[in-house]
Amino acid sequence: MKGSHVLKKRWLLCSLFAASLGCAGEEYLSTLKEEQFQYDYRKAKLQSDILRDSWISPIRLGYSYGKNDQYDGDSLNENASVSIDQPIFRSGGIYYGIKYAEASRRYSNLSIDAARQKLVKEAVGLLMQIRQSDLRIAKQKLLIANAGLNLELKTEAYLHGELDSGFLDNAIIDKNVLTQALYDLQTAKERLISAYESISDAPHQTTPVPKLALIEAERFESEAIDLHLAQSEVEKNRWNANMTRAKYLPSISVNAAYNWNKIENPAFAGRPMIVSAQDRYTSYGFSATMPIDISEWRDMESARIESLKSGVAMADKKRELSALYQQVRHNLANADKKIALARENRTLYEKLLGDTRELFRAGYKTEYDVKMLENSAAIQGIEMEILEYDSQQELLNLYEKVNGAI
Repeated sequence: MKGSHVLKKRWLLCSLFAASLGCAGEEYLSTLKEEQFQYDYRKAKLQSDILRDSWISPIRLGYSYGKNDQYDGDSLNENASVSIDQPIFRSGGIYYGIKYAEASRRYSNLSIDAARQKLVKEAVGLLMQIRQSDLRIAKQKLLIANAGLNLELKTEAYLHGELDSGFLDNAIIDKNVLTQALYDLQTAKERLISAYESISDAPHQTTPVPKLALIEAERFESEAIDLHLAQSEVEKNRWNANMTRAKYLPSISVNAAYNWNKIENPAFAGRPMIVSAQDRYTSYGFSATMPIDISEWRDMESARIESLKSGVAMADKKRELSALYQQVRHNLANADKKIALARENRTLYEKLLGDTRELFRAGYKTEYDVKMLENSAAIQGIEMEILEYDSQQELLNLYEKVNGAI
């Protein structure tokens, strides 16, 4: 019941944080990364426009110039032409082609959106891990401090003959192991910073980390970019199947041309006069065609199968997203249990700390005991923050999938 209450609280906060995160997404990517994505969007638009207008035939301009000296003088031949052969009816193929181009553009834009969101998610995730590393380093320093206090206690006891050297050696080893672990944590943090700075211009020290809340299941299912991408592919393949079928149906084209010819020849039989002629004419008409191809059925069936496959892929994507959502909820519930345990431990240490301070004033406990319990209570507080970042990174897996969330 407690876990479900926390999940419900996260959901109620969703609408507040999702909008702010969507506006803040740009600040997590470098200028160069954003510029690359803008070029991708522009390229997708241009490719879609080319595909949309591909049914419009080009106007062909032609010119030729020839010269030969087969006879006594030079013979010249010039020709110029302007022509067009424009389809006006393809049994719906022109309409299907335009719709296919529009669907292809939506699919390309969604693909770019998905790639961008993945990169933003990576930047935000790295930022969370850097903050988490700071907490782990602070926790490790407190563990080292406690190990140092324990070593001092063991040293005094050894010097007073109350312990043998084995206990002292173990205390030294424990402190050294914790110190080496601190160095490893610091190295790991530097790696995270390097990875973050490779994709973001925002300084990791001051860039705020978004506070995420659980997304409502209905919103996740309806706005998941992977699902929109799958739906777009279904639409694109459906129009492609129609376009492929129309390719084998009757089509009508109109054609028109304007031609100009000029011919100059030398005089024959020794006569010096020059014969010159120019000719201009136009032509126009229409044509109807219908291809008969032995691969027609295979081609149409292949396009139909691709359309059916994309429908199955969309259903499978829904199942994957549902499984991801349930897994994240399960992981959040477990994280809440760990946070609750750390909170109970901190409460216990704080109570022990209060009792120990009283005993210290009475002379029954040492300052070492007080300081070690202070550190232990602080460690549990830090552990709660570390676990909260684990929950945030789980939520980030959902936010990556929701269109416009980051």
